[in-house]
Amino acid sequence: MKIKNSLLLLLLAILIVSCDKKRVFDEYKSVGNSWHKDSTVTFNLPQFDAFKKYNLYVNVRGNNDYPFNNLFLIVAMEQPNKKTVVDTLEYQMADPDGTLLGEGFSDVKESKLFYKDKEEFKLKGTYKIHIKQAVRQTGKVTGVENLKGITEIGFRVESLD
Repeated sequence: MKIKNSLLLLLLAILIVSCDKKRVFDEYKSVGNSWHKDSTVTFNLPQFDAFKKYNLYVNVRGNNDYPFNNLFLIVAMEQPNKKTVVDTLEYQMADPDGTLLGEGFSDVKESKLFYKDKEEFKLKGTYKIHIKQAVRQTGKVTGVENLKGITEIGFRVESLD
């Protein structure tokens, strides 16, 4: 009976993952036990259809060790012509009572954070996404040296078609 339930659960998981028709890129990178303020997570995007539009997301996997309510990120999109567009983003990561937001059944939560909508990749070549954390404690000028509670950073591209 346990084997039958396990197989059913595995089949269901495969079905859920395979039905993600909007996904054209989805990758995660580990930042270890703490994310150093000088550490940059970089994603090399594949060539996308220049005539389509895409929604872009930053995915964050974190756990209950995350001590803050918000997460500040610096996201830079480097185009094939080396022009770089930099955005400073703020996301709410926890409820006022400290409960970590996101999807997941254990203490690890996954948050899909909106970055850009209807983005076009008109230039041929490799686009790169560079992500750094920029969290500061209230009243402090310098950033948090080692940010605990964030274990992986991901980047996701979804087709609008």
